[in-house]
Amino acid sequence: MTTFILDVLKDLQNRNKDLSSLIFILPSKRAGIFLKHQIAQIVNHTILSPKIISIEEFVEDLSQLKKTSNTELLFVFYKVYLELTKKEEQESFDSFSKWAQILLQDFNEIDRYLIPQEKIFNYLSAIQDLKHWSLEEPKSDFIKKYLSFWNKLNQYYTKFAEELLQNKTGYQGLIYREAVENIESYIQTASEKQHVFLGFNALNKAEENIIQELLQNEMAEIFWDIDQKFFDNKYHDAGLFTRQHHKNWKYFSTNPFNWKTNNYTQPKNIEVVGIPKNIGQAKYIGTLLKSLKEKDPTLQKTAVVLADENLLTPTLNALPESIDALNITMGFPLQSIPLASLFEQIFQVHKKASNTFYYKDVIAIISHQFIRPLMNTDNVDTASKITETILTNNLVYLTVDRLKELSPTATNVIDLLFVVKENSVESILKNCLNLILSIKENLDINKPLNKLSLEYLFRFNELFNELSSLNARYSYIKDVNTLHGLYKELLSAATLDFQGEPLQGLQVMGMLESRVLDFETVIIASVNEGVLPSGKTNNSFIPFDVKIENQLPTYKEKDAVYTYHFYRLLQRAKNVYILYNTEADILTGGEKSRFITQLELEGDHKIKHQIVTPKVEACFTELLEIEKTDAIQNKLKYVAERGFSPSSITNYIRNPIDFYYQKILGISEQEDVEESVAFNTLGTVVHNTLEDLYTNFISAFLTVDALEKQKSKINERVTYHFENEYKEGDINTGKNLIIFEIAKRYVLNFLNLEMEDVKQGNEIKIISLEANNRTSINIPELDFTVNLTGKVDRVDTYNGITRIIDYKTGKVLSNEVEISNWEDLTTDYKKYSKSFQVLMYAYMMMKENNVQFPLEAGIISFKNLSNGFLKFAVKEGRNKNQLITEETMQHFEIELKKIILEICNPKIPFVEKEV
Repeated sequence: MTTFILDVLKDLQNRNKDLSSLIFILPSKRAGIFLKHQIAQIVNHTILSPKIISIEEFVEDLSQLKKTSNTELLFVFYKVYLELTKKEEQESFDSFSKWAQILLQDFNEIDRYLIPQEKIFNYLSAIQDLKHWSLEEPKSDFIKKYLSFWNKLNQYYTKFAEELLQNKTGYQGLIYREAVENIESYIQTASEKQHVFLGFNALNKAEENIIQELLQNEMAEIFWDIDQKFFDNKYHDAGLFTRQHHKNWKYFSTNPFNWKTNNYTQPKNIEVVGIPKNIGQAKYIGTLLKSLKEKDPTLQKTAVVLADENLLTPTLNALPESIDALNITMGFPLQSIPLASLFEQIFQVHKKASNTFYYKDVIAIISHQFIRPLMNTDNVDTASKITETILTNNLVYLTVDRLKELSPTATNVIDLLFVVKENSVESILKNCLNLILSIKENLDINKPLNKLSLEYLFRFNELFNELSSLNARYSYIKDVNTLHGLYKELLSAATLDFQGEPLQGLQVMGMLESRVLDFETVIIASVNEGVLPSGKTNNSFIPFDVKIENQLPTYKEKDAVYTYHFYRLLQRAKNVYILYNTEADILTGGEKSRFITQLELEGDHKIKHQIVTPKVEACFTELLEIEKTDAIQNKLKYVAERGFSPSSITNYIRNPIDFYYQKILGISEQEDVEESVAFNTLGTVVHNTLEDLYTNFISAFLTVDALEKQKSKINERVTYHFENEYKEGDINTGKNLIIFEIAKRYVLNFLNLEMEDVKQGNEIKIISLEANNRTSINIPELDFTVNLTGKVDRVDTYNGITRIIDYKTGKVLSNEVEISNWEDLTTDYKKYSKSFQVLMYAYMMMKENNVQFPLEAGIISFKNLSNGFLKFAVKEGRNKNQLITEETMQHFEIELKKIILEICNPKIPFVEKEV
């Protein structure tokens, strides 16, 4: 397979050029590695390696300036802004940084394209003046400030450039402008040097001037990598820039244009594959590489080009295990590293500027994979201990002192995570750096995964050191919000660079990293509109028409750049696999790229187009079924002897698997902190309060006076039980205060209902409250004892009729305690679970001879209190029988034994129900 680099080297060799004396200038450093490798392949004797540099390095050398980071540029620019802006009009650094970054990008473009600064800034100012009716008076203060900003743009630029030049530093555009200024001097002092530019396409005005000056002075050669097909077609964007250079550069009027090749039209196998989602594409890449490896075990001539950097992680996870040699040119985004989530949580905690910390934030931080080991000392899982205490005591907010009290052996870690001193910005930065050191000291570096963690820590240490250094030098970061914004800005641009052998095995890279390189097999992923090309983005203060007039690049030129890179990858390749996402995602579209449509319409190659969907099993999942083993049967005997409660049996009726988890395996759902009082907590408080208020009435008849006296105790008893049940949860504010008042109102309304009953001449005598019942039931088919247990909220007599009462704080309707078909009692949980519960209470009391028939059983619903006591009834046609007799109990006993036999039958498995 021929490559562009190899062709250039052979051409130079054929013309007897001394390769050692040449300076090779390429679009990227990576291309330089391949160039050096291919020089070794074509020379047959020992030579000194030529100088191989990227265009940016070359320009930096010319300018004699050192490139500085974007963050430092922001600080320097703010210094200039403060000097040029009246104190009363100055914005905070946080507000300034929002628009300043856009303006810095515009400064960069203006300089790279050598636009006269004063001209364009005055032009922009005049446009804004016209927009806001400059002749109309009087202008508002807002308009005045707005126009003042545009009038100062040239001052901002001039002063900013001066500040940087004094320190011999600069941003890319300023470096390019200075390099153009210095090119004449360079030509005079280095006239004997020969430069070879290769693989360039889109050039800014500064680069064009530099290269043309060297060409005119016979100090350089330039080799273009463009196919004749694209060059000759005046409408094809892949050749847009090379056609412009050929037309506009005076040098080419008398010199040849190297080179126009004819590689693109050679036979190629091109497959276009539509796959849903990023994960689908990653999986397909893995499958494709597995089949390609069978033909080419080294995958030396294969490249995976990812147009979307978010595909890197899933692609790496999807690579076949057989791939042992891999080189990744793309940087792994630092914000995707687990450590990033920790610092994000720490910033979120301190941005709230409170002395207390929300329990979810605390649990998230202390449970983080990098923090948990620091918290655990002397084989005590301190993080779990703190979490358990928070959940048990309903601690919604915690102070630092409480956290230290819960973790006495890890107070230093608590300080690093949660304690911020008066100068919060400096304190947070110091804490973050010390935290990184603590994590590092705690790592066992002999473990392979921890070696990767050390890389994470090193990069974050660099990041926080840069922030700390800039803040110490300029002191512009005044609050945590500003610090967090800068941190995120730095983080978004930072990457963890992989180290590998660049010339061996499979190559994984981004689109820009593929410049100048050629591969026999190319897999290009995420070829979707909005990704490749990226589409219209206008992050600039310079309007589109002004950019056109001043020959500044717009989104159209950006699209042409990516068109060139896309087609250049295809030029010398033999096998091309183009993947795109078929799903209509909000941000990345779901539409295949126009490049794919263009390929198909051009007709130069036969395109195989297919849609691949992952193999999906049946869309339903089988319901779980647990056979009753001997071990399960033994556990069932134990449960039966301890006693079945009404709730455990109705739980089985609802879903046997839930019964299995809770009663056989002993698994219950993990409780969470009740930020708002839960319904079951409200129910417990009301139950316990009523028990307190009615205890003195046991074996006595209720009177209006006695009930009236109990009202004064409501607030104290409700408060007591809330503190007992809700632990340290706050009931003094918000929704919890409302629920607290609801509990008091429920109890008061109930007392009023009872008083009204007594006033009307009804006799109510309390027999028992919250009475525990326990009895056995004889089931001959079982060879073990079965007991029943349950607590009845209240038993009383109402005008001589015994009533069994169950309190419900939720809403219950009368039809929920009625039954017409006894067999439905153990099959329909939703309709008959409440009937089952009150009947089981009556049955247990009957077995213990604690009641006399006939009696009544039912529910008092506090949300439906106006309907009073909702009595269980057997419906026979239109008639309702609300009295429970021995015959009623016989019917119930049949159904009760039937369901217990089902639970204990070893031949009937626990089968999950769709709930």
